[in-house]
Amino acid sequence: MFDQKKIAQAMKKMGIAQKELPVKQVIFVMDDSKAVFDNPNVVEVDMSGQKTYQITGEFVLEDLKSEIEFDQEDIETVMQQTDVSLEEAQKALKEENDIAKAILSLKKK
Repeated sequence: MFDQKKIAQAMKKMGIAQKELPVKQVIFVMDDSKAVFDNPNVVEVDMSGQKTYQITGEFVLEDLKSEIEFDQEDIETVMQQTDVSLEEAQKALKEENDIAKAILSLKKK
């Protein structure tokens, strides 16, 4: 095994310092998704003023498909055109993200 004290001393001589950070959550946001780390282990490594971060732990990948907000008038239009309930119209709008597509999908049923 390695002697942790000797490793720490050698790193200090090379100008490398590291410390564990008390982080509760880390989120990486990409174009179409985000990775959410809850209670990760985060270590800050400082090498002569250049800081880097090491993150380890389990993460959940979440889709960021943009959703459009529909007002009551939009929902009523879908309901009138397709003769469906409020819940069915809202569900179709959420799934299709477009009024015309929601109407067409409901008429196909």
